[in-house]
Amino acid sequence: MSLFPADIEEQARRIITDFTARGLMVSTAESCTGGLIAGALTEISGSSAVVDRGFVTYTNQAKMDMLGVTDATLTAHGAVSKETALQMVHGALYRSKAAVAVAVTGIAGPGGGSADKPVGLVHLSAKSRGGKLLHREMRYGDIGRTDIRLATVRTALEMLMEAAG
Repeated sequence: MSLFPADIEEQARRIITDFTARGLMVSTAESCTGGLIAGALTEISGSSAVVDRGFVTYTNQAKMDMLGVTDATLTAHGAVSKETALQMVHGALYRSKAAVAVAVTGIAGPGGGSADKPVGLVHLSAKSRGGKLLHREMRYGDIGRTDIRLATVRTALEMLMEAAG
């Protein structure tokens, strides 16, 4: 029995199998998912060969302290922004032994949304040491906190595979 829906478990299994065969390690930087991406990966037996570390940076201070997100970026763009996601993924990659990293920051709700940044808005970024850098702005809609977080995990796992090439 898994903690995660079958499709997420299968995505995670594919990553663990593929990355193990290729000798790649992963790091995660998570805000709105609170560690669920790392949790999905570590649900798979053998994940210790792939998962280097995960950063759960729920507060702005944690994003700055642990990932090197700048105060200027947070002030100018906010925690839920492309710019913050890009700095988060860069910090996760270069503060780890990983070959590929993924970062997510968003508004899972039910509160906290605004006209500009509604509930369900999530910025994701993935980066490889080989230079591939991805960003996606997802607007999942106000589908409920759990569904927003699980949708974010699905997208993040897809982006890890894409960034790894």
